[in-house]
Amino acid sequence: MTTSAALAAAPPADQPQGFVVRIVGAAAFAHLLNDLIQAVLPSIYPMLKSDFALSFAQIGWIALVYQVTASLLQPWVGMYTDKHPQPYLLPAGMLVTLAGIALLAFAGSYEMLLVAAAVVGVGSATFHPEASRVARMASGGRFGTAQSTFQVGGNTGSALGPLLTAAIVIPHGQPAIAWFMLAAALAVLVLLRVTGWSMRHGQARLKRFAGQQAPGLSRGAMWRAVVVVAVLMFAKFVYIASFTNYFTFYLIEHFGLSVQHSQLYLFVFLAAVALGTFAGGPVGDRIGRKAVIWVSFLGVAPFALALPHANLAWTAILAVAIGLVMSSAFAALVVYAQEAVPGRVGMVSGVMFGLMFGISGIGAAGLGELADRHGIEWVYQAIAFLPLLGLVTALLPATRSKAPPSRCC
Repeated sequence: MTTSAALAAAPPADQPQGFVVRIVGAAAFAHLLNDLIQAVLPSIYPMLKSDFALSFAQIGWIALVYQVTASLLQPWVGMYTDKHPQPYLLPAGMLVTLAGIALLAFAGSYEMLLVAAAVVGVGSATFHPEASRVARMASGGRFGTAQSTFQVGGNTGSALGPLLTAAIVIPHGQPAIAWFMLAAALAVLVLLRVTGWSMRHGQARLKRFAGQQAPGLSRGAMWRAVVVVAVLMFAKFVYIASFTNYFTFYLIEHFGLSVQHSQLYLFVFLAAVALGTFAGGPVGDRIGRKAVIWVSFLGVAPFALALPHANLAWTAILAVAIGLVMSSAFAALVVYAQEAVPGRVGMVSGVMFGLMFGISGIGAAGLGELADRHGIEWVYQAIAFLPLLGLVTALLPATRSKAPPSRCC
């Protein structure tokens, strides 16, 4: 091949390289394993309550320790690695998670359960910002597609975690938690390969994307965007928390279903969430982030308002519609925030995932208090109006909304 032919065949230096399927897929698979492991802790709360004779307040402290470490550390991890890249933080963080699972499997006291919860939370906090950064590195400019693929791995793991816990841990007791160390070890191997790729190619690709992006927002516009995104995250994750934590109770009380039957409806909802998350990214790449955010909130409002008044069949249909439509917003929100503050991918990802963990935990606790005072049916009638907070999308400043076309490799 002549020099001129080689130059013609090569992509221009200022064009992003292609979407690296194997790396985005590996990051998504590692996210599946990570969130599967993270889902073990809340799934064993009833077992821990019985085995350690804990009160609900003590269970709440375990949940709080996990949520605080998992949510509050993420922005700081992201901020630090933006300035000082740490490629091996991904496998190192997963080793921390492995240690947390070992502590959880063999903890002999309530105090050790708290330590185990904190260690598992630290592992999660180190994973999400860096793994999200790698997905962006490998996106080839298709940021929404990469982010939604990465996120759907986590959704799938969160759905599988309770099922595997019920099959492995509940019949055999606390020591059986150690089996999940195998999932952590597999994730370490996957992340070592991902880290090798990111060390060879990742930073150069991020710099290339940064050079092609529009400038970030002004300081005033950036703070307006932060406030609006926080409101949208609040509406989304409090409403989603009502399903993940209390939908089975609603079905049991409102329709008289058994626990097993109600769990089937919950898994259908979680499957719809995973599908909607996956679809939201590519759609956002095509039509723009703000359009997806508009549809995901206002599009779900009629379904949310109708749900408390529907029969069982329509409740199932509406729950699927809500899961599909509302979950499509997360990738769009993350990528919008990354575009609003270019060059701070780790910090922004950490803030977004930290908000997700924190709002979900606080929302679940608050909804539980309301359910104790007013009843679970009242809760679903009240939160039906949360999607209408999506109207604040009108206040989002404009950023570059469409990714450039790119090749897939």
